[in-house]
Amino acid sequence: MTRRILLTLLAFTAAVLVGAVVPLTLDSASHDRASFVQATAGMARSDALIAQARLEGRGDAPLVTLINQVRAAGDGLLILSGRCPGQALIKNEGMPPGNWRQFACQANQQASAVSRAQPSEPLTLVAGSRVVAAMPAFNGAHVLVGTVILARSTRPLDNEIVGLWVILGAISLAALLGATLLAFSLARWVSRPLAGLDSAAGRLADGDLESRAVVDSGPPELRRLASTFNTMAGRLEALVHGHRAVIADVSHQLRTPLAALRLRLDLLAADTDPDPQTIGHELAGALEELARLSRLVDGLLTVARAENVVPVPVAVDVAEVARERVVAWHPVADDRGIALEAAPSARPSVLAWMGEGHLEQVLDNLIANALDALSAGGHVTVTASATPAGARITVADDGPGMTAEDRERAFLRFTTSNPNGTGLGLAIVHRLVTSNGGTARLAETPDGGLTAVLDFPGVPAPSSTAAEYPPSAPDLASL
Repeated sequence: MTRRILLTLLAFTAAVLVGAVVPLTLDSASHDRASFVQATAGMARSDALIAQARLEGRGDAPLVTLINQVRAAGDGLLILSGRCPGQALIKNEGMPPGNWRQFACQANQQASAVSRAQPSEPLTLVAGSRVVAAMPAFNGAHVLVGTVILARSTRPLDNEIVGLWVILGAISLAALLGATLLAFSLARWVSRPLAGLDSAAGRLADGDLESRAVVDSGPPELRRLASTFNTMAGRLEALVHGHRAVIADVSHQLRTPLAALRLRLDLLAADTDPDPQTIGHELAGALEELARLSRLVDGLLTVARAENVVPVPVAVDVAEVARERVVAWHPVADDRGIALEAAPSARPSVLAWMGEGHLEQVLDNLIANALDALSAGGHVTVTASATPAGARITVADDGPGMTAEDRERAFLRFTTSNPNGTGLGLAIVHRLVTSNGGTARLAETPDGGLTAVLDFPGVPAPSSTAAEYPPSAPDLASL
């Protein structure tokens, strides 16, 4: 790409320079030559006026000065007296070879064809490296008294034209060099990030999930492309590592109940004289292990669905939802002798911005976990309050609680202190809360126990336009 951009810009620049500089230089040189010829004719006219005094026999002083000037300039001067062809009155060494008497006759004939009312013009001729101008000299009665021929060297003009070509050529060369540097810099500015992006994509395709593109060089469009690529690569890496972690966790978690189930079945198969009571005990244990496997599989399916949640945010009254879920769980709490209540809110409604139905699933999981952790006489309180950033919900109990280390690991999959639990409920809660732009943490209840603290973003201003999302994920069952 660098070579193609460089060659294209150089070819374009060279074409522009040739199309502009060459005609300009030729036109300037032609104009200078025409000016030189006109200047020579004007000088011949002036010389004829000076020589007129000598041709009329009125003195040589002005003519001597003219001869000295012509000799100093390296020009040629020929003064012919009388009519054509005339006699050579003065001739210096600067005159080029040629039939100048005949040239003088042509000038005289041209002057004779002009009326007296019109001034005659010099006859000019370019002879090699000189410009020759012949001007007839007339007395006051418009009678021809002689002819002055001036031959000027074109060497100074040629030197000026050559200098003009050199200057314009140097400018063109400098412009071409500048265009080369600019084209090279531009090509490298564009191609280097593309090459890096291509290399990063190749490494990612080869399995290097940590491959990333450089985002601090190149045009803004390429920087955005590199940033988008890095985001894609990061999500792909997280997805692959997440799947590997899930497979490892699933393998580890399913191994224990499967081993226990197989052991019980092996014992039944090895017992040659089974006791009905033993058979019933082993079958009950096997059914319990099967139920545990079922809960694990259901929990894994729920986690998979939660990790694919893409919410369509709406305004949700978290205080109202909290009251509804407390009412829904009252029969379970009453049956276990546990007090479940919703703390009164300082505001009639507390709004948050989240996916519809997600808060219900989050509260179901938290309330279920709290009820499982408590014994009769326990107490669970659900509180909804407004914060500067949005809304906060807390689910506090006065049960055994967790250590600081357990609270740090509680949101990881399969982390549970309950032998009958799957360790997936809090993982689902954390995924649903974070997918809605919120945060979830566990803290110690001041009087003992565990408090789950959930923070959700507030409802955006009316002028803000909510982003378009695909449909929400399916409903998640409580664990």
